[in-house]
Amino acid sequence: MANAMIKEALDAATDKMNKTVTVLKNDFKQIRAGRANPQILDRVFVDYYGTPTPVNQVGNVSVPEPRMLTITLWDPSMLTAVEKAIQASDIGINPSNDGKIIRLVFPELNEERRKDLTKKIAKMNEGSKVAIRSIRRDCIETIKKLKKDSLITEDEQKKAEEDAQKLTDKFIKTLDEVSAAKEKEIMEI
Repeated sequence: MANAMIKEALDAATDKMNKTVTVLKNDFKQIRAGRANPQILDRVFVDYYGTPTPVNQVGNVSVPEPRMLTITLWDPSMLTAVEKAIQASDIGINPSNDGKIIRLVFPELNEERRKDLTKKIAKMNEGSKVAIRSIRRDCIETIKKLKKDSLITEDEQKKAEEDAQKLTDKFIKTLDEVSAAKEKEIMEI
């Protein structure tokens, strides 16, 4: 029974840590690396008949060239609303349209912008590491409570705390690898 409770605490921590890594990866998709990426529009919402709707659900988003996105709207009357939503978002690209299609041209990244983006990546990575350490702390508190309630022995507590630390180290290494890959992508010319 004691092992089941420890396993439950460690499994819950693992699940939360996995979610933290997934969130960081999704956040990194929003950072543009000089290449067109349709996922940059995932957080841009337009008012579609009174309902906030992601831009990618009101039209067809395609990548005709490596540094260009086009949005062909299913309802052409939404053209100005979508354009305004893109301008109001923080993606930093000015849309242009020909009356039917909205084009987003991604400029080449200059050296200064690349360095700013790598700093942003490092900051996001550090925030995720803090979240992982917080999850570890909660897990260890749960384990200490099990010991305090005499549900596990001191040896089991020490082993479980070591396991929680190994888990934390593993996920922090994963975060560093994900961040390093994104930084490499940004610094490529």
